[in-house]
Amino acid sequence: MIISLLASLLAIMGLIAPAATAETMRERQWYLDRMQAESMWKVSTGKGITVAVLDSGVDTSAPELKGKVLEGKNLVEPSKDARTDPDGHGTAISMLIAGNGAGGQGIKGLAPDARILPLTVFGSTKESGTNSVPGLINAIRYAADSDAQIINMSLAFPYYQVNKTELGKLQKAVDYAVSRGKLLLAGSGNDGETSNDITYPAANKGVAGVSAVDSSLTATKFSNHGSFVTLAAPGKDIPIRCIGKAGYCRSWGTSQATAIASGAAALIWAKHPKWNGNQVLRVMMETAGKPTEGKIPSRYIGYGTIRPRYNVLENKGSPGSADTNPLVPAQAGGPSSPSSSQSRSASASPQSGSSESEASEGGDDGASPLLWIMGAVVVVGGGLFLFLRRRRAS
Repeated sequence: MIISLLASLLAIMGLIAPAATAETMRERQWYLDRMQAESMWKVSTGKGITVAVLDSGVDTSAPELKGKVLEGKNLVEPSKDARTDPDGHGTAISMLIAGNGAGGQGIKGLAPDARILPLTVFGSTKESGTNSVPGLINAIRYAADSDAQIINMSLAFPYYQVNKTELGKLQKAVDYAVSRGKLLLAGSGNDGETSNDITYPAANKGVAGVSAVDSSLTATKFSNHGSFVTLAAPGKDIPIRCIGKAGYCRSWGTSQATAIASGAAALIWAKHPKWNGNQVLRVMMETAGKPTEGKIPSRYIGYGTIRPRYNVLENKGSPGSADTNPLVPAQAGGPSSPSSSQSRSASASPQSGSSESEASEGGDDGASPLLWIMGAVVVVGGGLFLFLRRRRAS
């Protein structure tokens, strides 16, 4: 019996069995209530904001994304349309950002009126998908020149997959995007319990690395941690459309956390359309639920768990200078190259993202890379199946 590629992706993305049918989709999206989304939507829905999703493409046939997806571009295989999605990852991420809820039956995005610019950075074949860093670099520059305000990168490449030349080009692309006023967010990775490698682009100066928290707003063990983590968002027990079959499945990952953080940024930006990415990020950092112990930024949740309602509903947070990225001074001399302590340590215990009183009010995170390893062989029922795993923050 041969397992299909799409079925294999369920395990790669950390997906669990579909949630019980008796539970409504709205109930499964626990983080929306925690963040007081309904109240925020009375003020801001992300209208007027475009989020560039650098991923596997976006399937425009998804009911939740009807009329929301722009033309975009495939930066790895230019002859192919970015509005298709071979494995569903980019589509799932886009739903978490801007899904319309599909009449209450589907995923509701945190910024339901935002638009999605799909930029494909992962190839659909073994040959085109071996190294997607060049595609990522080109996609960042494409997004920087587009009308998109937010660049969502629910992906993570461990330091050993990015050579010195690529790292330099990647940083220059990030610098260019920041100079154009964009806000860049990337998943920290999902290998926190094993290698805990430094990952890019989360570790690039000017990019906000996002780790994941669970429903108790505690940092997840799977999230990569270190000085490259800026914020945390919900990333565990997050419903997404199942891969290779009908229905919706629970999932986990810093990919999901990054998407939810991008949705939060869209709500804030839509309320303050004259701000730029530096200012939106600064407010997100100032209003985040701070760690209850240890230094700030924390290795696990950075400056804290996102709480967009503090700005959307209460106007808290100072935007500060539009010309200064709040991360560049903090990261000066930071993780531009791996060190043994950063890439391998997992010493302290995960920290809570906020105090008990704050936990009732919100903050989420989620996103994590999928490690696609060539040559993995699955043996089931006497059949062999060869599949390719790529680095993705799911």
